[in-house]
Amino acid sequence: MNNLTRREFVRNSLLGGAGILVLPNLIRSSAFGANAPSKKINIAQIGCGRMGSGDMTGTLAHPMARVVAVCDLDSRRLAIARDTVVKFYEKQGESNVDVKAYHDFHEVLARKDIDAVIVSTPDHWHALVAIQAALAGKHLYVQKPITYGIAEAIALRKAVRAKKVILQTGSQQRSEKPYPAFRQASELVRNGRLGKLRVVRIGVGVDKPSGKKPAPMPVPPNFDYARWLGPVAEQPYMEGRVHPQDSIGGRPGWITTEDFGLGMITNWGAHHIDIAQWAMGMELSGPTTIDAKAGFMKDDVWTVHRDYHIELMYPNGVQVILDDKFENGLRFEGDAGWIFCQRGREKVTASDPNLPPDEPGKGPLRASEPKLLAPMEKGEKRWMASPNHYLNWLEGIAANRDPIAPVDQAVKSVQTCSAAWIGMKLGRKLTWDAAKESFVGDEQANAMRGRPARSKEYDINVVMKNAGLA
Repeated sequence: MNNLTRREFVRNSLLGGAGILVLPNLIRSSAFGANAPSKKINIAQIGCGRMGSGDMTGTLAHPMARVVAVCDLDSRRLAIARDTVVKFYEKQGESNVDVKAYHDFHEVLARKDIDAVIVSTPDHWHALVAIQAALAGKHLYVQKPITYGIAEAIALRKAVRAKKVILQTGSQQRSEKPYPAFRQASELVRNGRLGKLRVVRIGVGVDKPSGKKPAPMPVPPNFDYARWLGPVAEQPYMEGRVHPQDSIGGRPGWITTEDFGLGMITNWGAHHIDIAQWAMGMELSGPTTIDAKAGFMKDDVWTVHRDYHIELMYPNGVQVILDDKFENGLRFEGDAGWIFCQRGREKVTASDPNLPPDEPGKGPLRASEPKLLAPMEKGEKRWMASPNHYLNWLEGIAANRDPIAPVDQAVKSVQTCSAAWIGMKLGRKLTWDAAKESFVGDEQANAMRGRPARSKEYDINVVMKNAGLA
């Protein structure tokens, strides 16, 4: 490897990993840290739980990347993450592998040799970490939803564009593996295979509490719960509202608690709304009206929405309907028929949405007529090549170009999901101005685009003001 130039190394890595080369002739030297071994992209993993462990190992698989640091507020998870990285490189024949473990992400961002960070924290921490990382000049991979709410997303986009860093959102349904049905369906719809598109029906299921109702308990000595709360108001520690202490793979309770995440509307909804808007050509727009109804968990522990029905109208005349009774996936309906796409029979957790029957004709990509799924023809629009979501991000950093799930489109996806959540909470029809990114004539709804932080330390408005980006 020492005999390769930086350009040759990255080129060979991409050819081996993707079978395709999508790079300009020259690689920016600024894409790599000054001390990057073999001029790889030095990466830090921030958040080492269920999603973080997957993001980290998914990135490790690509020779372009070098994971040099891990960061988490739970020392058990932090130790496991560091051990995972060290063992990976040892299996490659290395010795004395140097992977630093951090409690405070600010120390990670202060390292000049780190080029990029992966943000896999709970939703309520996405914006705080990602904005400060962008301001520090770090490229970003941010788990979906890109932020907790609307105001945070706007601030993050501003920071990313001001600092000219590359951001990939964890909307992996845009990439070819392991979910090709979404790309295929969205390409076909975008190219007019259905004629005039009329309706999109989306199913994302509902959240269900797992286990018995948790109660306040002592904070484990390995966990910095006070800092984990971040911008959220102080409240008693309950393991069932945070994450399990006996595993990394277990489903965290924060997903069903509104202080930390908005529920299925941004959990699975961020994936499917993203695909719907992509297919419709509305990825930089949004709905004009939101009519949402939902039930909510009634105790003071798990608080996200349950059953729901949401109707969105778009400026192109397409109606998008989300309902917890629909099969998980997206059904595009037009004058020429319908196309349906979904992940398939994958069931990540016990509370994931309904699975399709295991029978002929019920695969992840279906249509009312076989001809609607015919191979793409010459001249039809194709999405950017992206056989792997992490590799696509690394390619973007090296080439100084947006990846397949860039910040601008991710912001519009989370705005639609969050606007639907606001409609659920208010229980009335809302009008949304996608250009101004605000509700029309509704002060109460507009106030819900953001929320106050419990202290200046966790206030993104303070962070943006200090950076001259208020």
